[in-house]
Amino acid sequence: MEPLINLENIVFKREARTILDGVSLTMKRGEHWVILGRNGSGKTTLLEMINGYLFPSSGKIDVLGERYGETDLRDMRKRIGYISQSLFEKMSPSDPVWEVVATGEYAFLRFYQDIPSDVKKKALELIEFVGLSKLKDQPLGTLSQGERKKIMLARTLMSEPSVLIMDEPCAGLDLYEREKFLANIESLRNKDLLMVYVTHHIEEIMPVFTHAALIEDGRIIKVGSKAEVLQADSIAQAFGVPVRIEWFRDRPWIKID
Repeated sequence: MEPLINLENIVFKREARTILDGVSLTMKRGEHWVILGRNGSGKTTLLEMINGYLFPSSGKIDVLGERYGETDLRDMRKRIGYISQSLFEKMSPSDPVWEVVATGEYAFLRFYQDIPSDVKKKALELIEFVGLSKLKDQPLGTLSQGERKKIMLARTLMSEPSVLIMDEPCAGLDLYEREKFLANIESLRNKDLLMVYVTHHIEEIMPVFTHAALIEDGRIIKVGSKAEVLQADSIAQAFGVPVRIEWFRDRPWIKID
């Protein structure tokens, strides 16, 4: 099966520092991936590469059958959903929630013309999907952290992406908001898309995820099926802390030894 994402020996250097060092990953249709590692390990840089916002010092990147450097990245980004704090900060806090979601249809930051009725209808359906219909007319800036993350998920799904990339989407959420957001992610298992989820919290790895890559200091130290990668010795190596991993309902939980 042709991979949807293929990274081949990616090296990324910024001045004297090597941020990614020989990273190779292949992600196929039907898989959902977690990239796990400490802060500063290179996770977000890897996502920026997949999105075409950063370019490697050396190596090859193929996404959805297109070779980066030989394709129009503006068209590619319409096929890739991206949830990140930096994107949220570019949105207007005074715009109503439904309008913010609707901008995802065209990858706009805001509308300056009339919004087609079918686009509004689609936006309202996705707001209902994330359970926030009662807030559809509220200004974006009045939402809680968890509500904002759900709205950004709904916005991302407007374009019906082939790849959905999430950069630490549960950062800053309390337990209730985190679990509600993760339930939305779990419910996407039957959609025809590849999910790539970046985190440094192992307990966020829901049953929907099939594969994992463990990154340390810009290098992939273990990659494969979720069960193969999420082993105590590998997690201890990546995070520098002795741990035990316990599984409950196909979800890993960590205990410190």
